Amino acid sequence: MMFEDLKFDVDVKIAIGVYRERECYDSKIYDAVGVVDLDIIVVDEEEDTEKKLVEMGEKNRVDAVLRGTARASRTIKILKEKHSPIARLAVLEAKNKPFILVPVGVDEGEIISEKVFIVEEAVKLAKKLGMEGKVGVLSGGRRSDIGRSKKVDNSIVEAEFLTNYLNEYGFETKHYEILIEDAIKDVDVIVAPDGMTGNLIFRTLCYLGNGKEYGAPIAGLPFIFVDTSRAQTVEGYVRAIKLAYVLACESIQKSPWWA
Repeated sequence: MMFEDLKFDVDVKIAIGVYRERECYDSKIYDAVGVVDLDIIVVDEEEDTEKKLVEMGEKNRVDAVLRGTARASRTIKILKEKHSPIARLAVLEAKNKPFILVPVGVDEGEIISEKVFIVEEAVKLAKKLGMEGKVGVLSGGRRSDIGRSKKVDNSIVEAEFLTNYLNEYGFETKHYEILIEDAIKDVDVIVAPDGMTGNLIFRTLCYLGNGKEYGAPIAGLPFIFVDTSRAQTVEGYVRAIKLAYVLACESIQKSPWWA
């Protein structure tokens, strides 16, 4: 597991949001904060939580921000008012192997140019986390399925185009068709056909299977912001805090991971 022996030996301040949309949305955050020995500010401001959370990052009042249980749609809307393009890069673990899944925002990765931006940022993050940065592109079927459905055909053609484009620009990339089980063995960045599919892969893996989520750093921001799911467990939020800490240390000691 990533960060298993992590020591909090750098002075880092982190902010995490709380919004009580459902029962236990607050207790999970406070329980996770109590587990780690870090300076963590819980932003618990009801309807103003998302605005206050983003402000803390923009005004450099903290070294990293986590969404916690703040509302996703509200948070992303506030971020997009000043910053574009942005994209979430989900750091996950399956079969004891860490990897990055993109796109995972339901409205992300709808066009090729956006996917290229997302993959570029995901590879940067993968290398910051000690991975090689190999990329696996998924599509809606095998090449032998061409002709069965126009939607499947378009997905395969787009995946082939994206794979060739990324290889041409120096990214080690392979099209794995629909075989995600093969991709996870070889690559560090898995590219879903679109954000809805990526989000479903993430939820199925982490909330129905045995996968682990670490949070999703948002690329395209001038500060560190790790997106989280309100469905995460206490342990999941602890992992997200550790990820935010690692990225904050990288930013303080060297250069920001998005640079």
